[in-house]
Amino acid sequence: MKFQNKLRAVAAAASLLAVTGCAASKTKTSAGPSLPKVVNIGTQQIPDDERVAIAKGYFENELGVKVNVIEFQAGDIRNAMVSRDIDFALLGSSSAALGIASGMDVEMIWVHEVLGDAEQLVAKKGSSIASVKDLAGKKVATPFSSTSHYSLLRALELNQIADKDVTLFDMQPPDIYAAWLRGDIDAAYVWEPTLTELLKDGTPIISSKDLAAQGVTTSNVEIVRTEFAAHYPDLVVRYIRALDKAVELYKNNPSDAIQAVAKSLNISESDAQKQMQGSIWLTAQQQLDSAYLGTNDKKGHMVQSLSDMADFLYEQKSLASKPDPATFEAAVNPSFVMEALQEK
Repeated sequence: MKFQNKLRAVAAAASLLAVTGCAASKTKTSAGPSLPKVVNIGTQQIPDDERVAIAKGYFENELGVKVNVIEFQAGDIRNAMVSRDIDFALLGSSSAALGIASGMDVEMIWVHEVLGDAEQLVAKKGSSIASVKDLAGKKVATPFSSTSHYSLLRALELNQIADKDVTLFDMQPPDIYAAWLRGDIDAAYVWEPTLTELLKDGTPIISSKDLAAQGVTTSNVEIVRTEFAAHYPDLVVRYIRALDKAVELYKNNPSDAIQAVAKSLNISESDAQKQMQGSIWLTAQQQLDSAYLGTNDKKGHMVQSLSDMADFLYEQKSLASKPDPATFEAAVNPSFVMEALQEK
């Protein structure tokens, strides 16, 4: 099964979550003619630190300029970056690896979360699927080029199941849920909050946490357009500070963070708590660990992780040429996190 790596036009119906005016900046520099009139943030419906920052207004407070938060489905967010419709984007590490290897001019600046039970392969009850090996001959849906797709293909590989022996469908989470209700698919690999809905009538088969234990680690990450970062490095640092503030809120006052996410995603607080606990959130200081971004002097494991993902995508015929590992060394940029910590 090939990935869809042709960039499509950005969906005109991408929903605008928030358009907010500027608030007093907490940084030593105030908004002025040298700053953009608006910063466009591309996000997805994921219960993570960025969702907390959006719900609590942290981006407006830190950036001190007008902020547009625009919601996308998994694949379309890369297209929006290529067309320069957004400045920042939240996407899965597999999708980021595909974009960077394909020449997308961006820098990775943050790891939102290391994926665990927040992404899982779920089988429909009555489908006779009790393990990954039972997927042969079945219909399975996942958003192509996503971390879920990558995890699914690696799970098949680890269990010696050829992907041609499984009928794979490229579906976004809302479409997966609709197909699930219609009985059109036997299983799906997907993330929260759709995952919780599938588990109401499904059986968990394997999670990204299980795969991480087998050496297949995935995460959600933040990228910024290289041109934007070069023109407005201080705004990127402020962006990092907003995300770190959200992580600290979740760690120090989880009930407040959970309430904010529940309201923003229109789900119950119990569901928000469950979904948020399904992944590992990292503080700015933890980002600099060798397991993640690392430092300017010595980049972390994220470089190798992206390179490994890109190599896998090449083997899957998603990339026309084998990616150069140096591409990912250049793309991972811990400097903004380092500066944000120096200013604390």
